[in-house]
Amino acid sequence: MAASPTTPGRGAEDADPTAFRADAIVVGAGLSGLVAAAELVDAGKRVLIVDQEPAASLGGQAHWSFGGIFLVDSPEQRRMGVKDSIELAREDWAGTAGFDREDEDAWGRRWADAYLDWAAGEKRAWLHEKGVRFFPVVGWAERGDGRARGHGNSVPRFHITWGTGPGVLAPFIARVQAGRAAGLVEFRHRHRVDGLVVDGGAVVGVHGALLADDAAERGESSNRDVIGNFELRAPAVVVASGGIGGNHEQVRKQWPARLGTPPAEMLSGVPAHVDGRMLPIAEEAGARLVNGDRMWHYVEGIDNWDPVWPMHGIRILPGPSSMWFDATGKRLPVPLFPGFDTLGTLEHLMTTGYGHSWFVLTQKIIEKEFALSGSEQNPDFTGKDLKLLAQRLRAGAPGPVEAFKQHGADFVVADTLEELFAGMRELTGDAPLDTDEIERELRARDRELDNEFSKDLQLAAIRSARTYRGDKLIRAATPHKILDPAAGPLIAVKLHILTRKSLGGIQTDLDSRALGADGAPVPGLYAVGEAAGFGGGGVHGYRALEGTFLGGCLFTGLRAGRAIARG
Repeated sequence: MAASPTTPGRGAEDADPTAFRADAIVVGAGLSGLVAAAELVDAGKRVLIVDQEPAASLGGQAHWSFGGIFLVDSPEQRRMGVKDSIELAREDWAGTAGFDREDEDAWGRRWADAYLDWAAGEKRAWLHEKGVRFFPVVGWAERGDGRARGHGNSVPRFHITWGTGPGVLAPFIARVQAGRAAGLVEFRHRHRVDGLVVDGGAVVGVHGALLADDAAERGESSNRDVIGNFELRAPAVVVASGGIGGNHEQVRKQWPARLGTPPAEMLSGVPAHVDGRMLPIAEEAGARLVNGDRMWHYVEGIDNWDPVWPMHGIRILPGPSSMWFDATGKRLPVPLFPGFDTLGTLEHLMTTGYGHSWFVLTQKIIEKEFALSGSEQNPDFTGKDLKLLAQRLRAGAPGPVEAFKQHGADFVVADTLEELFAGMRELTGDAPLDTDEIERELRARDRELDNEFSKDLQLAAIRSARTYRGDKLIRAATPHKILDPAAGPLIAVKLHILTRKSLGGIQTDLDSRALGADGAPVPGLYAVGEAAGFGGGGVHGYRALEGTFLGGCLFTGLRAGRAIARG
């Protein structure tokens, strides 16, 4: 690929032979790119960080996350009475990933083994040394399909970072900013990479468009007004540009047949700039893209009443007690309970012909079991505010949840079933909602509570969850009848599909070097984070265990930074 000339004006500084001489260029200022840059700074290397967004969006998607980190056999787990092991984690990962592609999964399998070793070994100490701390109650996310060797976490492994996503980012931003002060790092915001510079078969730089300044706040859409061109060179280029979740057209294009027809309407769990532009650009330079049909979208999305980016959705992190119905009023089949099987539920919902579903619950359930994903929806964790955190143990729903209940377009609150159903019908659209069927299911489920035992497997799952100290304390409500007025008011929540993560991407070796179609590294090119399928072009296979997305960014960035530093 020929290098593009640099135009006069704002881009001319990038062609100046006296300008900053980098050992590496990192494309993307999100978590994985910052980790790679921090490792290079620690090794005394000089780094250029190039990003199309304004400086306000430093940290990328990770800033908005809940900060969940997957750890194996941690002190936090042991204090909660959880018995975990690397052997159990490997079995859970294998049952969840379902690797079945000999070629495309070859490096994903290797990354999975390496990541699990890291999650059970160096990972926690490495983060702890950087000042990262965890909430003492370990969450039990993605509980699986009900089989010991099937997908899902056998034990709680979701460690919530004290400080959420910003708390994960903080040490790496600090290290990179210190490198900037020391003359080792330069940021080039509003630099949109349109191509990689290839010379003699090696990637030696990037070229693209200079975008006009923009005062957009973090996460807001910024302009794409081109005011010039640029070219930057370095012996190593790291693609850290994320996935495709903000590009619904691309999500639908890559939507797998196994998940049915792509939904006509989706919410976005990531900002619009998560557009996947760098993936075909890397491919054009020789990198191999694999597992593009593997993706991770949530089914518990709600329309954000106070949005930051277009179609901004928030995910409900549910406990196990809400009754779940499809758009027509049929109860979801076993074991598609809240918090158990994300993609299994998505696949089932796509067979109904509608993209939405319903939770029906009580005030007692929402107070104990509803959490909202994201740093901005958890000000107590994000702000490390113990006084605010203590309010979660008091009567009433957490403040952000209560705000959605009062202002969210997807919430119906009523004292009687008749009123609840009337509100649901107003939101159902063209779906033929059978409220008689919902009522029959609610009454049948409530009758099962007349005894301490039950044939209803969701009630059995609730009781099982409450044997875990963490769930009993803050995540699973005491079993009660939905139609008991003392537990009310009744609540219905319309749930939407929420785009989130790409599970495939640029195939990489264990040094995060991008691999070509022949399986050999593309000289000078590296890929990390979501752009690399969180390692190897698909470390998760078909499904993820939760808490592994931030971890995949950390691990791939770490491996890339160390490899480039070694030379």
